[in-house]
Amino acid sequence: MKHIAILGSTGSIGKNALSVVETHPDQFKVVGLAANRDVDTLEHQIRRYRPMRVALNEPPAAERLRTRIRDINGIEVLTGTEGVQAVATMPQAVQVLDGMGGSAGLLPTLAAINAGKDIAFVNKEVMVMAGPLVNAAVTANSVNLIPIDGEMSAIFQCLEGARDRQTEIHRLLITASGGPFRTVPKTELYSVTPEQALQHPNWKMGKKITIDSATMMNKGLEVIEAKWLFNIELSKIDVVVHPESIVHSMVEWADGSTLAQLGPTDMRIMIQYALTYPRRLSAPVPRLDLKQARTLNFEPVDLEKFPCLSLAYTAADVGGTLPVVLSSADEIVVAAFLNADIGFMDIPAILGHVMDQHVVTAEPTLSDILEADQWAKATARSLIKNHSKSNKIVMS
Repeated sequence: MKHIAILGSTGSIGKNALSVVETHPDQFKVVGLAANRDVDTLEHQIRRYRPMRVALNEPPAAERLRTRIRDINGIEVLTGTEGVQAVATMPQAVQVLDGMGGSAGLLPTLAAINAGKDIAFVNKEVMVMAGPLVNAAVTANSVNLIPIDGEMSAIFQCLEGARDRQTEIHRLLITASGGPFRTVPKTELYSVTPEQALQHPNWKMGKKITIDSATMMNKGLEVIEAKWLFNIELSKIDVVVHPESIVHSMVEWADGSTLAQLGPTDMRIMIQYALTYPRRLSAPVPRLDLKQARTLNFEPVDLEKFPCLSLAYTAADVGGTLPVVLSSADEIVVAAFLNADIGFMDIPAILGHVMDQHVVTAEPTLSDILEADQWAKATARSLIKNHSKSNKIVMS
């Protein structure tokens, strides 16, 4: 039985991971759980799975949790970044599933790797911000780094047995659904609401990643992630719109053949594979019935309508701390859009301004990365505040 710790257990990825545990109770034991502030959900999870250690980022939430589970013995409740890292590094866990979004997952993931834990991760921002540092830690500690995110998992699976033969890869093809605005004219995007942007046609995800899907920023971050995760040149990474979301991504080889990973839009498949790698177990998900009449469509990305993808390619090409700045500023800008403080097309505009103001550190240390993270968030907040006062669209 594999003992696992789950970071971000109250979010969509964490809940799906626990669903996998429910399906295979003879395979997995949950020994640690960590979340941000959702006391109600974490209490329910504690009572169901009886972990040894839990953590909540927010101290008041952790204190409420302690009060509510006083009737349960033997569970340690921690708080803050240190508490989350303590869950990520607990000796009883063999594998850590990082379902935390954004920059918050960076330090716990690095701590888990340095503690010798295999990592299953959905947090693309970790690789975007610190790909070289993560790769060095993975090598030094001889651990597995297995992606859960659909597109990265698809490429990981297509490269099975050939990840050390990059010269044979012609290109990686990352598929994108196109989000809710694939067929909407650019002129109409200036007035879309957060509610409209949250209506993803195929996937049920958290709010932040759903907005990133609507702007295509999620594809941009995946391009940067793939560069580091698969040690591949940026020029060999392409994005193609595939509205059906049946082909999750593809690898085109030097000889002209292409391998694709297909499946239903259910994150439990990728989560379970990451937890059971290299084995595969039965999963209680709808099957992909290819006997039904299906059409698979592919089309190029409209970069005029979705400039976030171009920003990501620029950040990946420049490298250094610029991907950190893009990713971290995006957290702030998306939150501002969800709060109706800015418009949809202000997202790429403000991100572009933040990138333009940044002085890049070419080979950043962890300290440099954390400093760039804070600088990007502060700069984005300042630009949003100024934008709100002027009430003007930043970029046409």
